[in-house]
Amino acid sequence: MKYKLIIDKEAEEEIVATVHAPSALTQQIEDLVRAHSGKDWIMGYGDEEMRKLSFQEIECITIIERKVIAIDKDGTRYRIQERLRDLETVLPSYYIRINKSTLANEHRIARFKAAFSGAVDAVFRCGYREYVSRRCFAEIRRRYESL
Repeated sequence: MKYKLIIDKEAEEEIVATVHAPSALTQQIEDLVRAHSGKDWIMGYGDEEMRKLSFQEIECITIIERKVIAIDKDGTRYRIQERLRDLETVLPSYYIRINKSTLANEHRIARFKAAFSGAVDAVFRCGYREYVSRRCFAEIRRRYESL
C-alpha cells in the first residue's frame, strides 16, 4: 500500500483513496474524513423534539406516508427534511439502498429473512422490518460476495 501526502496551501483540499475493495480500513478512513469535514449527522424532528441523529445510530431512512423518516437504534421515528435522493449523496458508503424508498445502514441490519413467496426482508436490530427488492438484493449479494 502506498501513502502520499501533499501539503499545498493554494490547492483545494481533496482526499482520494484507490483500493481494490472496501474494508474495515476504508470505512475508518471514510468515517474520519466525514467527521473532519464536519457533518456526520442529520437533523430529525419528533413529535415534541428536534434532535441531531448521528449516521451511525440510524437504522434506516425510509418514506412512510409520503414523508422521509429516519428510524434510530431504539426504533424511534424522526421526520427528516432532506429528500431521500439528496441524502444518498451525503450518507457514508455503509448505507445501502434496499428498495426504491429505503436506505439502510448495513451495520444495523441484524439479518435478512426470506418468506415463502420468495420475498426477502431486512430485519434491523431495533426490530423494524423492511422488504428488500429483488434488484437491490442482487446488488447486496454481489457486494457481499466480493468481500
